[in-house]
Amino acid sequence: MTFHDNERYDAIISGAGPVGLFLACELALAQCSVLVLEKTEDPTSPLKRVPFGIRGLSAPTIDALHRRGLLRELQIHKRIQSPHQHAGEGPRRQAGHFAGIPFHDGDIDATRWTYRLPGSTPTHLLSEMEELESVLARRAETLGVRLLRGAAVTGFHQTGDGVAIHSHERTFEGQWLVGCDGSRSAVRKLGGFEFAGTEPEFTGYTAKVDIADPKKLKPGRNMTPHGMYLQSQPGHLAIQDFDGGAFHATGMPITREHVQDVLRRISGTDVTIDALHIATTWTDRARQATAYRKGRVFLAGDAAHIHSPLGGQGLNLGLGDAMNLGWKLAATIKKHVPHGLLDSYHAERHPIGERILDWSRAQVAIMRPEPHARALNGIVRDLMKTRDGATYFAGKVWGLSTRYPLGDGHPLLGSSVPEFEFEDGRTISDLMHDGRGVLLDFAGTASLERFAGEYGGHIVYVTGHPKESFELSALLIRPDGFIAWASEGPPDIGDLHNAAARWFTRGASS
Repeated sequence: MTFHDNERYDAIISGAGPVGLFLACELALAQCSVLVLEKTEDPTSPLKRVPFGIRGLSAPTIDALHRRGLLRELQIHKRIQSPHQHAGEGPRRQAGHFAGIPFHDGDIDATRWTYRLPGSTPTHLLSEMEELESVLARRAETLGVRLLRGAAVTGFHQTGDGVAIHSHERTFEGQWLVGCDGSRSAVRKLGGFEFAGTEPEFTGYTAKVDIADPKKLKPGRNMTPHGMYLQSQPGHLAIQDFDGGAFHATGMPITREHVQDVLRRISGTDVTIDALHIATTWTDRARQATAYRKGRVFLAGDAAHIHSPLGGQGLNLGLGDAMNLGWKLAATIKKHVPHGLLDSYHAERHPIGERILDWSRAQVAIMRPEPHARALNGIVRDLMKTRDGATYFAGKVWGLSTRYPLGDGHPLLGSSVPEFEFEDGRTISDLMHDGRGVLLDFAGTASLERFAGEYGGHIVYVTGHPKESFELSALLIRPDGFIAWASEGPPDIGDLHNAAARWFTRGASS
């Protein structure tokens, strides 16, 4: 007998990882009713905790969390030690890597990032998956999101005005469905989304073990003629075996003997593993949905794109999807939607995902255990020791070059808004906690205040004198924190109307 949930939701999200939960928060912030379906009963896992669960947060993610008042709730980065700390402190402290090749704080020219103000959030932080999910789940619950665990999506069909989602014997109805259910996404498969890309070159292993003779292994990341192994802490291993992803594809259990055999072959030692406590495999398969939307169904996060975890870009890419889609879908649900708004989700996020997949492939290309790759690796290593090289790679890894193609004009157009601080102590992030657009007026122009009033609360008018304005007179900021319009002199209200019409509708908010 089929059980029908009595309530019809504005949006149903498959997957209660960070991407699904953050998207749920964004929708609920706009007073949308949201149901999250998660197939696993228990959200906890040793793989989500330190050290395996450590993830690097890039600048766009940090800004997004800060703009919603969530960053202060994350504490792990204040307590855990970076896995790069062994590389030294001070100006030679390792700040990140590309294909295992480190770049260091002292080599980076931060003055290149002209619009990063002294009060900006950090360019990069460490986080833990379990804590991040816990913080987002609490916020979602506070906002009224309904979360059902142990409820896998087993089917769905679209109707003229919604989607009926099946979870075994239960059926739920929503206006929209978003698949945030990971690399093996049921929503993607059931929806028939094309998932194009490249096959893997290696099987990666992450394992916690007891090693009888740990001194036989070098600390840190080690490239060998047969692959790579990393010993970040005693007994905590990461291994890359360039087998074309063959072992991962078998789905066979990961035994102590197998990990020992792989480690011995990669390290060139006769190291002995006494006990295997936990292990998982992964690959560098790089695939991306050719479309992020089919009718009333969207994909976000790993459901939309997968790649090697090298460099920690996946979580940040997924959270960026959620921040971009959330306010656009909410505006559509509330019928405050300019033509083409939802199409801009794919248009803006797909190219960024494509670039990240290529970034991942490039790392694998120079990590192969063969002469041509070692030659390229050496050249890149030399480049990263230069100031220009370190700055370039840091900017890419930290997401500082993220920009949407919103037209010509001021260099900030399409970029994340700088962390302006006003004389009264307020910052731009303080003004964005409720997820609305912001019109910043640094000159107190009456015509701009009237303009914002025409949008009935969709755009918040803010005037004040910032400590640094970059000679700007006014800015229109989308709810996700990206600049839609900028003026250096007397504002052109016609240009402002044209810019606003792409993202907002006039009239009272609901």
